[in-house]
Amino acid sequence: MARYRGVIFDLDGVITDTARYHYLAWKKLTDELGIYFDEVINERLKGVSRLQSLEIILEKSDKKYSQEEKEYYANKKNEYYKEMIKRITPEDLLPGVERFIEELKKRGIKIAIASVSKNAFTVVENLKIRDQFDYIVDANEIKHGKPDPEIFLNAAKHLGIPPEKCIGIEDSAAGIAAIKKAGMFAVGVGNPETVKEADLILKDLSEADKILELL
Repeated sequence: MARYRGVIFDLDGVITDTARYHYLAWKKLTDELGIYFDEVINERLKGVSRLQSLEIILEKSDKKYSQEEKEYYANKKNEYYKEMIKRITPEDLLPGVERFIEELKKRGIKIAIASVSKNAFTVVENLKIRDQFDYIVDANEIKHGKPDPEIFLNAAKHLGIPPEKCIGIEDSAAGIAAIKKAGMFAVGVGNPETVKEADLILKDLSEADKILELL
């Protein structure tokens, strides 16, 4: 019997790089608000919800914002982001993604996306890969963001596979923590320091043969 029967992907930084659009959208907002924001602060936002991200950004502000104002600015950032992701096409799939998905489908492995983005469906539609996935969990379906394991447990439940029979793939520290808490095998892609707690670390999914060897 197969050691693993399901693979659950994060979206941003694993399947495509929408991170740059998130960065540009936050940068546009922070420039308007006169708040300092750079790539280092942006790293802390990976895998974190929109409102939590705004809280991190506002650490650099002297002004106190009401909850209503925070929600307004978080939504404003999202409007900027939604405009930017209209540019996404299948050309924006990261290296190795297409081939890896094909190999998993050939082997009868069920696959899902677990993304804290509320725009996950838009991105997946623009990448033209929606019909490849058995299930997609986005922020609208969960109460707790990563590092809480809820999103990965939700995906496994909808795939009908026990968590311990699933592999999770992430590019953020919060995401790796969520996978481990869910009791899954954790694959980290990208910056080795960021995903150092993963069970297997890859540069990107062009090295996905190392995952296929585990199945």
